[in-house]
Amino acid sequence: MSARSRALHGFILGTVISLASVATPAQSDQAGMRRIGVLERERMSGEAGLRDGLRELGYIEGKNLAIEWRPVADQTDENLRTNAVDLMRSHIEVIVAFGTPESRAALQATTVPVVFVVGDPVGTGLAESLARPGGRGTGVSMLNRELTGKRMDLLRQVVPGARRIALLMNPANPLDARMLEEARASARALGVKLTTFEASTAAQLEVRLEAISRRAADGLLVSNDQLFIANRARLAQAVRKARLPAVFPYREYQENGVLMSYGPSVTEGTHRAAIYVAKILAGAQPGDLPIEEISSFELVIDLRVAREMQIKIPQELLYRANEVIK
Repeated sequence: MSARSRALHGFILGTVISLASVATPAQSDQAGMRRIGVLERERMSGEAGLRDGLRELGYIEGKNLAIEWRPVADQTDENLRTNAVDLMRSHIEVIVAFGTPESRAALQATTVPVVFVVGDPVGTGLAESLARPGGRGTGVSMLNRELTGKRMDLLRQVVPGARRIALLMNPANPLDARMLEEARASARALGVKLTTFEASTAAQLEVRLEAISRRAADGLLVSNDQLFIANRARLAQAVRKARLPAVFPYREYQENGVLMSYGPSVTEGTHRAAIYVAKILAGAQPGDLPIEEISSFELVIDLRVAREMQIKIPQELLYRANEVIK
């Protein structure tokens, strides 16, 4: 963890101690149930992290905390805004948003505080700066855009002769547009051709997966868009069937049998978001709470998938991996 991230994390954890002097779960039992809402793409693995984090801070769903879940499968801007407004009308005190489009909708369509878990909050216009976000939103930055080049380099190590690399992305997600810029720069530096597979809905993704093959590209990068993680089982199956070497953004994909992942943990990000929720319920203003950058990234390689796909993983890459599944 960088010095800056340690400082931010220490600040957040340290100030949680002051919650007892402002408002505690015990006090909220007397005043009534606290209510938050969650805007997400379907039901995701990150929910466990949020619940666990809130429980550690004394907020227990069904006892002194009510959580309104709003999974949105068809994530058009209109649907996201409609669901965000619906959450606000249910008298919630905070909206937790998983993903950039979800966070943007919550900030634009409501007047309640927003805690987000996103890739690049400043670059996508969700916050003014990491140190002082301003406005009604704060939370956790997963730093996914900056990892695109590293993932492409990992892919080239697995497939040294790769000449065509594809990026699976959601063109409706502003973060994916920034990731595409990073991917193009990395492709130029490595001397490879970059193509894109685009999908904004589950139906579009299914069409792309049916057409995916090793002939279309020598390797695949998957963006961190919530559409893909929500459909990760189908995505993993299609990539393995095509025997297409791929790098995924989160270790949560490993549950579905993928070759390689490099990046932060969704569960860790949503767990840390719980700290922000507790502080805002205690009266803090989101715009004054520094955004925390996740700086712990893990490389996970599944040798079972490598054998199935007849891919030889370089020994030096195995040495670098945080976890090798055998």
